Amino acid sequence: MKYISTKIRSREDEIMDEFDFKGEELKKVLRTIDKINTKLGGHRVTRKGIQELLENNSKKHLVIADLGCGSGDALRQISKWANKQGLNVQLIGIDANPYTIEIAREWSRDYKNISYRVIDVFSEDFEDFEADIITCCLTLHHFDDQSIAKLLPILSEKASLGLVINDLHRHKLAYQLFKLYCLVFVNSDIARKDGLTSILRGFKSVDLDNYAEQLNLKHHISWYWAFRYQWIIYSS
Repeated sequence: MKYISTKIRSREDEIMDEFDFKGEELKKVLRTIDKINTKLGGHRVTRKGIQELLENNSKKHLVIADLGCGSGDALRQISKWANKQGLNVQLIGIDANPYTIEIAREWSRDYKNISYRVIDVFSEDFEDFEADIITCCLTLHHFDDQSIAKLLPILSEKASLGLVINDLHRHKLAYQLFKLYCLVFVNSDIARKDGLTSILRGFKSVDLDNYAEQLNLKHHISWYWAFRYQWIIYSS
């Protein structure tokens, strides 16, 4: 058995990180990711984070953006939840892969309050962007530490209430359990490989604490099954 270390974050690239990844294979991988996220309770992590940021909020209309939105599944789930809560929300999905955005638009065509934009967050196109809450659902681990240190202040400045980051706990047990899960539920080789790489690119709570201390961020970390961190960063 190959020895797996989770002491430090992996720098291995994921296939999904290629901005020219497209076609039916991309759709297949996105469907698989959405299914995994739903089965393992990932959406509740984001939803509960949004609820916390809204506790003392009195705004009648809210703008919530999801960075690295993928197929838009998280936004569709937020839209359903907001409708039940009687919340008036405008939802914006942001992704740097134009082919992913095409799929997200197709799969969200029945959701009138969701729109999508192809934006590189480090480009000029993001300079004038503003929202009340920015979520990052399984997105932050795609960035290296240096990029995270650059990204978080940008996002914090643009989100008037704060950030909700939903990402993976880097843990050996999570790695082994996901391998077993894939044997039964995952038939995409790319999703299987990228999923394991994602865990090794994930975080330990000390990593998140160190980012917050380095960047002087007011924050709170919660752990959820299955090996998820909810990291809320409050805007000052």
